[in-house]
Amino acid sequence: MSEPELNVDIPNEADWPIQSVDSLCSLISRGTAPVYVEYSEVLAIGQRCVASTGFAPNFARPHSHRAMRNVLRPESGDVLLNSTGTGTIGRSVVFNAPGTFIVDGHVTVMRPRADLADSRWLNSVLRMPALQRHLERFCFAGSTNQLELNRTPLRVSRLPTPHIDDQRAMGLVIDALDTAIYETEAIIAKLKAVKQGLQHDLLTRGITANGEQRPAQAEAPHLYKESPLGWIPKEWDVVTLESLSKTVTSGSRDWARFYADSGALFVRIGNLTREHINFRYESTIYVRPPRNADGQRTRLESGDILISITADLGIVGVVPDGLGEAYINQHIALVRPDLDVVNSRFIGHYLAGPIAQTYISKLNDAGAKAGINLPTIRGLVTAKPLRAEQDLIATRLDEIDNRLQNATSESAKLRELKAGLMDDLLTGRVRVTPLLAEAAQQKGSA
Repeated sequence: MSEPELNVDIPNEADWPIQSVDSLCSLISRGTAPVYVEYSEVLAIGQRCVASTGFAPNFARPHSHRAMRNVLRPESGDVLLNSTGTGTIGRSVVFNAPGTFIVDGHVTVMRPRADLADSRWLNSVLRMPALQRHLERFCFAGSTNQLELNRTPLRVSRLPTPHIDDQRAMGLVIDALDTAIYETEAIIAKLKAVKQGLQHDLLTRGITANGEQRPAQAEAPHLYKESPLGWIPKEWDVVTLESLSKTVTSGSRDWARFYADSGALFVRIGNLTREHINFRYESTIYVRPPRNADGQRTRLESGDILISITADLGIVGVVPDGLGEAYINQHIALVRPDLDVVNSRFIGHYLAGPIAQTYISKLNDAGAKAGINLPTIRGLVTAKPLRAEQDLIATRLDEIDNRLQNATSESAKLRELKAGLMDDLLTGRVRVTPLLAEAAQQKGSA
């Protein structure tokens, strides 16, 4: 008795022929249990190697070269599909790494037939939301934490299948976008490393009046003094947040009744980020607060410093110019520094830096829920150079933050572009051949 056919609910606007996964692949098979050893040139591929960003060989573990009988060895161009575990099952990548690998029992190898299926196209189809829903509905079995991929329904699942030439053309588009994303993320990684080093130097050595960093304390001990924050330049003071602030408070509870479709911005912990000192709001909530004193108590002003005081403690943001009317919830402390005395951007950078963060991480109030109270926030200490030096340090750290933000935004745009374009191409809504011809024409006229 033949197996029932399972059509994947993918729009087929190009009226491509429908073919089963089994007909497109010469092999669909799971690996076997590895024999792990301390060192081997043979590496076993597990679920962690099948990452959302691509194949991650650094997570492969050494497998005994003496136990190579009946193992499954992947070939370049195979598609690897995670086959167990909530949160990882259904994730796929194209395997293309040099070296000797085997596949463990948690990963399925799908080997496309060279004349029928391009691995980059197949992997992109597997990652489509429609295909993921299909896998969840028909191909996964077991309980929540013990999900297993059933290969039989996977084999008989049927896909709209463009001609191999069109698939390969889509692969070129995928490669171009992936390269752009990879290059942008490499820039982000480099900028993060630069920021880390610059942050350490500027927040411990500062900048002299001639615009140069002081030599390190070990090289010029006479320029430094001991303090609760470690060695700091002699010209610097150590002060509490309360001593340099007009207000230290936190937001009120029960803001949900003031939620609205438009109005003032409502800032929550999720709007703060450790990657840069400004906060961002990815899922914006608006409020229309009452105009009484308590309702306006935490209306934000430019230069206010925001600190998360529950959950992920010590995330710092500084309210930028031009934000407009905005308020905070009870999980955020608001520190309003005296801007005639300090540069709030410098204080924000210092609080977000490694010295202050190490201190903050040790300040959880006792109890079941992690948290920092307002007296503790008021007592937090920070370095306080002369105002001119604060301005110089803040400007340099702002510059690297802005570059990092721009690169991060570019990466997000590229990922969004890829998601939209791949949906168009994989459903036939946009045909790839005219798209490539247009791109070639634009490149030629550039």
